[in-house]
Parts: sequence; C-alpha cells; structure tokens
Amino acid sequence: MPKYISKQAKKAGLLPGSLTVIDTPKQSSVQIQAMQYDKDHIYESTVTDINTVLPLADNNLITWINIDGLHDPAIVKTVGDCFNVHPLILEDIVHVEQRPKMEEFDSHIYIVVKMFTFNEDKKYIESEQVSFLLCKNCLITFQESISGDCFDLVRSHLRAGKGHLRKAGADYLAYSLMDAIIDNYFVVLEKLGEIADQFEDAMIDAPNSVKLATVHRLKQDMLFMRKSVWPLRELLSRVQRSDSDLIDASSEQYFQDLYDHAIQIIDTIESLRDMMMSMLDIYITSMSHRLNEVMKVLTIIATIFMPLTFIAGVYGMNFGYMPELKWHFGYFMVLGLMFLTAMTMLIFFKRKKWM
Repeated sequence: MPKYISKQAKKAGLLPGSLTVIDTPKQSSVQIQAMQYDKDHIYESTVTDINTVLPLADNNLITWINIDGLHDPAIVKTVGDCFNVHPLILEDIVHVEQRPKMEEFDSHIYIVVKMFTFNEDKKYIESEQVSFLLCKNCLITFQESISGDCFDLVRSHLRAGKGHLRKAGADYLAYSLMDAIIDNYFVVLEKLGEIADQFEDAMIDAPNSVKLATVHRLKQDMLFMRKSVWPLRELLSRVQRSDSDLIDASSEQYFQDLYDHAIQIIDTIESLRDMMMSMLDIYITSMSHRLNEVMKVLTIIATIFMPLTFIAGVYGMNFGYMPELKWHFGYFMVLGLMFLTAMTMLIFFKRKKWM
C-alpha cells in the first residue's frame, strides 16, 4: 500500500545536512545511466561508479545523468561535492518524503516532484520521489529505485533526434522529463476513474463491505495525489518567474504549458474526489434504505401477529365459565377468525402501499 503519512519522526535528532537513508528501498546496486548529446551526436553508458561519469559534465555536450537508487549516500555526496551542492539539498534528495518544490542557487537549481504509477495487480497507485539537479549543460536526476520510470519516450526521442530536444539545452531536457511525469498523472487518474465508474453502479445495486473498502482506498489515493500535485502550481510558477541563467527565456512558454496541465490535473483530482465522497454517501444511503426495508417487513409481520396473539391469549386463559369453551366447532372458528383478521390487515397494507 502507498504511504499516505510520511514518517518524518525518524529524522528526529539528526544533524542538519545528514545523509542518513530513511525509508528508501534497498537494492543490490545503484544503476547510473549517462547520456550526452548535441544536435548531431549522442553517447550512452551505464555504470555503477559515479566517478566515471561526472567528468562528462565538463565538456560542451548536454549531459543527462540518471541515478536509480538512493540507498548509497556516498554517491549523493560525491555529486554534491562535484557541483558544490548545499548539504541541505543533499539531505532532501536522500529523504524522499519531500513536497514538490524548487530551490535556486547560483550554479544549480534543485527541483523535486512525485512520480506516480498504477499497480495493475493490486489496483492502487505507487509514488516515487524524483529529484532534479539542473546545472549548466548538465541535468542529474535521482530516483528512489530501479523499478522503472516514465522517461522511455524521452530517451527514444533523444536517440532518434526527433523534435527540439537534441537542439535545446539542459533546461528543456528538465522540462521534457517533468512533462513525462505530469502526463503520466493523466494515465493514473484515468485508471482510477475507470475503477470509480465500475463501483459507482455496484454501490447502488449491491453495496457491501468489500466495495466500501475499495472506495475508501480510492478516496485515500485521491487525497494522496492531491497532496503531491497541489504544490506543483507554485513550483511551476516559480520556474516561469525565475531569473536564473540556467533557464532560457525560450523555455518559459513550455513550463507555462506544464502549469496548465497541473491545473487540469488538480481539477480532475477534485472531480474524482467528489465522486468518491458521493459514492460513500450512496453506500450509506443504500444501507439505510435496505435497513428500512427490512424494518418495514418486520413491522408488518409484527403488526399482523399482534391481534392474532391477542386472540390466542384470550382463548388460552383457563377460566372455567368461558362460553366458547364448550362449542363443538370453536377451535376452527377461532382459527378462521385469526385467518380473516390477518388477510384483512394484509389487504389494508396493500391498499396503503406499505408493502
């Protein structure tokens, strides 16, 4: 299940800038991918030693270094030493429960966003923090694990030399990767919307505790995404207003497009969240209606048997001088009276449309 509440208490007592790994998935090795390119050439490599790819950032090519796995703080510290990154930024990279934000410095810009994927088997969303370190002609991305990402289309465009990507700088590469993350939000929301549509009719026809648990989990997913997406507006707004030399003026229009997408995603999340709330109301209403129907049936049965019980109680008394006790057909007459009383009450209830 996704973590809806971050466990920041584990950081208590640590010195500021400590690179202590907290709640980061462990894996056998850190995978480091490097891509260098210009409009005419592209070079790729996959290594396990960060020191073999950091020197690549000193040439005139655009360099993208993607680091999958944060369980080795030494790699993060090496990157920080190479690019003179503040220790608090390195701490934010390792501690993966950050809200989306942007921090500007003279030599680099730090951006953190959440990447969501939909688990098809278990039908819930999974999140992963992605940190961007934008430097001159270089972009370094940090991911929590090597389980995969949504950057394959960007890699394909780089290899094929399509569009504006190979001709632009590292800031446009950062935009392209963030665009891939935000576009994937639409995919996740579409999956959640399909599940919500399936359960909306089911909650009316046959509400039960299993469906209620599913709707409650979907509601938690919506709240979790809302918490992660809302700060994107401020982040993207800051990027557009940035005076940093690392972001070219020509890229501002692209980040404006990302801002528009973020607003659309927020509207979609709010709509799905309202749908989840209405489905919970439908469940409560349906269960109340079913309970009322059961109580109505039980009340009708009890009402019918009340006069029958009275008659049976009267003739069950053991007084010696009751006039009907000696009647030859008295037993059958009392049964007939009870049957006639019950039928009269049923016809009355039917005409009143109480049943």
